[in-house]
Amino acid sequence: MFRLLSLLVGLLPAVSLAAIGHVADLHIANKQIAPDGFLRDTVLAGGTFPAPLISANKGDRFEINVINDLTDSRMTITTSIHWHGLFQHGTNWADGVAFVGQCPIVPGHSFLYNFTALEQTGTYWYHSHIGTQYCDGLRGPLVIYDPDDPYAHLYDVDDESTVITLADWYHYLSSDASVIPTPNTTLINGLGRTVNGSATPLAVINVEQGKRYRYRLVSISCDTSFNFSIDQHKMTIIEVEGNNVQPLVVDSLQILTGQRYSVVVQANKKVDNYWIRAQPNDIAQGFDGGRNSAILRYKGAPAEDPTTSLVNSTLPLVETNLHPRENPQAPGKPFPGGADINIRLNVTVVNNGTKFAMNDVIYDPPTVPVLLQIMSGTKRAQDLLPKGSIYGLERNKSVELVIPAGLTGPFGGPHPVHLHGHAFSVVRSAGNSSYNFANPVRRDVVSIGANQSDEVTIRFFTDNPGPWFFHCHIDWHLAAGFAVVMAEDVADVPLLDPAPAAWKDLCPIFNASGIPISQGVPQI
Repeated sequence: MFRLLSLLVGLLPAVSLAAIGHVADLHIANKQIAPDGFLRDTVLAGGTFPAPLISANKGDRFEINVINDLTDSRMTITTSIHWHGLFQHGTNWADGVAFVGQCPIVPGHSFLYNFTALEQTGTYWYHSHIGTQYCDGLRGPLVIYDPDDPYAHLYDVDDESTVITLADWYHYLSSDASVIPTPNTTLINGLGRTVNGSATPLAVINVEQGKRYRYRLVSISCDTSFNFSIDQHKMTIIEVEGNNVQPLVVDSLQILTGQRYSVVVQANKKVDNYWIRAQPNDIAQGFDGGRNSAILRYKGAPAEDPTTSLVNSTLPLVETNLHPRENPQAPGKPFPGGADINIRLNVTVVNNGTKFAMNDVIYDPPTVPVLLQIMSGTKRAQDLLPKGSIYGLERNKSVELVIPAGLTGPFGGPHPVHLHGHAFSVVRSAGNSSYNFANPVRRDVVSIGANQSDEVTIRFFTDNPGPWFFHCHIDWHLAAGFAVVMAEDVADVPLLDPAPAAWKDLCPIFNASGIPISQGVPQI
């Protein structure tokens, strides 16, 4: 049951996000919280929203034991956790996608995700990957610190206090969502104010004048994209989704669901309070009363809301201005269609606007996970289920995916698409008709645009055997069929990705539970 809280509201002192290490138990449980003053039931990891920051250093082994304590059957009660942006070389079974890489964890059971990220460093996140469960709260940041960061000379502070999460928040269960769900509130680091609500506390980011801060912006949104800015402060982008980029100065940036940026901000203004703004594309816009906002507070400033004004952006982020610091060239030959494997994925809206199809096929999760099909002896991608949603890729090949926006823009666009198991080079960006094969930005989530003429094109190299999900990261759209599976080097997966005994037990336990695959998913 939901109810509106009457809160005794004050301006709270700033606190860092809750944090755990790379070896930990992570309990998934139901809990009532009111981050914007409105009490609702949720699904949380570690009892907090956002979920605890998981931090590690380069080369550390992750051992996260996920324990399912869920009881509220109005929401999804099974779970699985995806470690967004981590490649899972040799551990496809730990990628965490229900019915692609594993059966879900049922209540009363646990599963140990045990993997390394090899050479990866940077800003990532983790979330439930079953149904629309993460829209009910199971989402949080993950950072792998680099002791030899080539940009360490550009900043003074990079710790729990400089991770900033942006989220949309709903006053209703995800299972009760309509065809076009509308969020109620923007939460920054788990706090926000809603339209016509009381002046609930906002997140406060503390700085000291003269210091330089590396802020790790993480969109843990279920749907909403944001235009992010800090009044009177410029930002220097140095990392995009685990990939160092040549420093780029901006004063605002659009960040879509699943995307991440590291930006360096100099605290070089007068001691005062300044608005941090996250203008949403689908929540009530504007900043009246501190909506869609947080506070940048200089040491010595009073504990009060800022009075700074929004000014028009003169240096907005343009994706084509981002260039990798290392190994900038895209795989394949430098012309459209110049990869070893070229695939066009046409996205259409079907079933009276309630479903999405890729190349005329609505993705429907198989009853047997794709990886289990492979481990059970299926050696050819064309024999895997679900039919029409599996694309076989040979090993050590360059791949080009073209994803036209088509007519999807009015149906919740722009759509951010995410590829598991890889970062990719964006050789043609949304809103652009030219190609860059020499030094395009490399990332793992990209907008396919909202204009009918957009034909976003990405390249990657098949050096990571396994079935990898490719999908819209608006969770409602994924649940409505906006997905395919890239089945990479299928024949070698059993040898190169051996799964532990506990993984093999997941499906028998799930099947014995009698819980339907669709339990807790909105029935639209």
